[in-house]
Amino acid sequence: MFTAEIHATSHVGRVRRGNEDNYLLLNIARSRAWTSSQDSGEFVIESQTFDVDDNGIVLAVSDGMGGALAGEVASKLAVESVCEKLLHEDIEETLTPEAMDYNLIAKLYNATVYANYLVHQQGRSDPQFQGMGATFTGLGLTPRGVDIIQVGDSRAYLIRNERIYQITKDQSLVQQLIDAQQISPEEAETHTLKNVILQALGAQNEIYPVSARLSPSRDDVVLLCSDGLSNKVSAASMQRIVTENVQTLEQACAELVKEANENGGEDNITVIIAKLTGDGLPEPEGEDVQLELIDLGNIHDTADQDLDEDDTAEIV
Repeated sequence: MFTAEIHATSHVGRVRRGNEDNYLLLNIARSRAWTSSQDSGEFVIESQTFDVDDNGIVLAVSDGMGGALAGEVASKLAVESVCEKLLHEDIEETLTPEAMDYNLIAKLYNATVYANYLVHQQGRSDPQFQGMGATFTGLGLTPRGVDIIQVGDSRAYLIRNERIYQITKDQSLVQQLIDAQQISPEEAETHTLKNVILQALGAQNEIYPVSARLSPSRDDVVLLCSDGLSNKVSAASMQRIVTENVQTLEQACAELVKEANENGGEDNITVIIAKLTGDGLPEPEGEDVQLELIDLGNIHDTADQDLDEDDTAEIV
């Protein structure tokens, strides 16, 4: 068991009238959840400290898109439906003994697919919400590890030993072009198609979330954010702000939002910071961060299915 100190906030930014972002903090054992209070014009930081047990803690950021109120509806429906599914679904009986270590990530995966169905159906049945969608980047914390679910281009970072690692990959057109070596990461920053994403909850009938696991170390800080932060604050600046305020992470949240707004604030800004502490966590070793990619399509199958593939996150 270890402890997670968590701070979360969502800010409308300097340009937009409404906030289409949302976040989720969920303590499964206590059946308690917190989401962004989008109706409030005040700048509020939600702070919680949880003991992380086998039931798990879930953190997520969702960035809505669509005309009028559609984006706000999509992100709200995304986090609320994921929360509901996680609290009421029990898939343990369908898992193999070898797959039991993946109980939470399997539930989070299923909940994300369920949220896609609900957002997609809402968009099809109500003309004012036609075409709406939302990104979804979620973390599941258990003593077994930090599990990651990714749909879209909201991001998760790891700050360890005063270094920052991006532990998700944007599901976007420019990232695809980078991977194909057709453009450079620097060119992607100003590319005209920068905002085109390849997956979003509700945009398609089917989605294919990427799933991975990170082994946590003592004093790791994980940071989730919408692109309202990552497009305006560099990874190096995020690392600096968090490291300078590591004893007051609530202040780090405020400083990150402040810097994004000072750099333009054209988009909504959402950030969750979680610091992991406890004697049960190992001291960090080396500079490499290992990500275990999880094939959740096989997790319900026979015991001899291979569940993982190792990959390494790049330092940024």
